[in-house]
Amino acid sequence: MSEIPDEGRLAGWEARTEWPLTGLAVAFLVAYAWQVLGTAGSPTVHWWLEVWLWVVWAVFAVDYLIRLALARRKWRFVWRHLFDLVVVALPMVRQLRALRLVTVFKVINRRVGTSLRGQVGIYVGGTTLMVAFGAALAVLDAERDDPNATITTFGDALWWTLTTISTVGYGDRYPVTTEGRLVAGALMVGGIALLGVVTGVIASWFVEKIAGAEASIEASTKAEVEALREEIALLRADLKPQVRESEPR
Repeated sequence: MSEIPDEGRLAGWEARTEWPLTGLAVAFLVAYAWQVLGTAGSPTVHWWLEVWLWVVWAVFAVDYLIRLALARRKWRFVWRHLFDLVVVALPMVRQLRALRLVTVFKVINRRVGTSLRGQVGIYVGGTTLMVAFGAALAVLDAERDDPNATITTFGDALWWTLTTISTVGYGDRYPVTTEGRLVAGALMVGGIALLGVVTGVIASWFVEKIAGAEASIEASTKAEVEALREEIALLRADLKPQVRESEPR
């Protein structure tokens, strides 16, 4: 049997770059929100924000290429990091610029992917809010300039995100562009996954509470039985002299 190559260099690089990439991802989200929500001010500020978004994307692209170079098993790395490859490849197409937002989720997922079960609730809640906010920004960025758009304000985008991620789908707001529909498809899949995780966390919490209650009842019952045994033993000890005295001689 062939020996499995050691991926120590790759693991070391990922450990060293986790926090810097996380900071870049947060900065990306802030700049993207600033740009989409129309608070960029002058065209010059808007242009610099666009440059910054592309710079952050380029950093993630370089990070992917370095990790690929460090990986001993290239094809295995590509297969296990298909999402990273999509993040790097698709935003090169101008019409898919909104998909650059997934760089935020990529890094955060790497940071908390090994969380303990006790942290899952916080992770799921934070991820849900992050996905909803990011999807609202992305669909607004994709839709608002289309003449047939039904999502033209951030309020519309938030409402559409809420109905989509919860799989309700009222249909009063819907994307009409290709880019917007790609965001919708990703949000639908993400919504189903998040709902599944939330359901699992709630079920696990109930099972844990029920198991704890059963253990508490069992321990309490055991303690009461032991106390009764001790009382019976004491009563027997008290009754023995009386029984001996009452016996005929």
